[in-house]
Amino acid sequence: MRVLMFGWEFPPHIAGGLGTACYGLTRGLAYHGVKVDFVVPKVYGDEDQSQIKLHSAEEVEFSERRFSFGKFYEQMRYFEIGSNIVPYLSPEEFSILVGEDIDKDSTKTEKILGRKFRFSGKYGADLMLEVSRYAVVAAALAQELDFDLIHAHDWLTYAAGVAAKRATGKPLVVHIHATEFDRSGENVNQQVYNIERMGMMEADLVISVSNFTRQIVISRYGISPEKVITVHNAVEADEREREVYKKHLPEKIVTFLGRITYQKGPDYFVQAAVKVLQKDINVRFVMAGSGDMLNRIIHNVAALGIADKFHFTGFLRGPEVTKMFAMSDVYVMPSVSEPFGISPLEAMRSNVPVIISKQSGVAEVLKHAIKIDFWDVDAMADSIYGLIHYRALPRMFKNFGKAEVDNLKWDNSAAKVIQVYQKALELRK
Repeated sequence: MRVLMFGWEFPPHIAGGLGTACYGLTRGLAYHGVKVDFVVPKVYGDEDQSQIKLHSAEEVEFSERRFSFGKFYEQMRYFEIGSNIVPYLSPEEFSILVGEDIDKDSTKTEKILGRKFRFSGKYGADLMLEVSRYAVVAAALAQELDFDLIHAHDWLTYAAGVAAKRATGKPLVVHIHATEFDRSGENVNQQVYNIERMGMMEADLVISVSNFTRQIVISRYGISPEKVITVHNAVEADEREREVYKKHLPEKIVTFLGRITYQKGPDYFVQAAVKVLQKDINVRFVMAGSGDMLNRIIHNVAALGIADKFHFTGFLRGPEVTKMFAMSDVYVMPSVSEPFGISPLEAMRSNVPVIISKQSGVAEVLKHAIKIDFWDVDAMADSIYGLIHYRALPRMFKNFGKAEVDNLKWDNSAAKVIQVYQKALELRK
């Protein structure tokens, strides 16, 4: 079986868990003999292509005569992009970015002359322009490659998946890693919601990363339950030794690692930290990540008088994440709405006990984790205090948690995805 897969990022050039999940899944599919042509807006050259064939959208040539671009660009306009749409920007990069309507005529001229688009592959001011161009390229590339099925990851690539399906008639599977309700609560961006719903409606089958997300897809997007199949994420095996990194501080270290944005609940982490420090001053709290709420959180920490016990590392990746977990005594994920959440698995793999919100998909698959409601800062603080003061508690979670996570392999998740592929192909017969 050969799959044409569309994603927005691929390691090491990632801004969050989406790229990590795509990498793990493609390796799992390769293990089962599935060939994957993986398309990203931009290829940098240092990606691991041992298991897949990576295609750069900006290297795809196409002829103006084969496509009609006008209608598509009339529907895809620049619009105001805020924290809900680009949650990966640092405070220095973050601002309200407002573009102008796309000039269809000049855009068409660029296509005729260059026959290629340029992509930043980022989450910047021209995000919607790149999403629309990516879809145009997808239709052209789909007609050149030989494959059995199309797989599109998250809303940024749904238009590309639909375009490839319409150009070839091949079945489409869309993968829901997060919804607009996860990112924005009830204040959804209607244009993003429309793209998400369009992709789900056009797809032959929909993969959700948890039952938590599946219920959102069914109730909020009106997708038939028979069409939505849950396949939980997994964690990539890591052979690096925790002992390589040593902690040089006598205090216990409690870590938050993720985007510092509404969805991840960083303000609840700060509130819990205050309560812990009232009982034990020998604790340090680390907030690793970037996002639109970072400046606000820094100001709150300073106003609460705990800045000397709080550290902000910025966005971490690869070996930096491994080092951070090696120094951590407790990992906390207080997400308000988390479709899955791979970082707790990475922490447990490093023998770090974890506290996760009940409002997360990963809570469905983990037994050896402390689960609290994201808003219950008293329970969060009590859990942190217990893990750093009662030796038997973290020892139990370490002993059983590592073994539990080691069984959550991408090979197993990929096998379930292949079953979805086979069902989608059967539906076409």
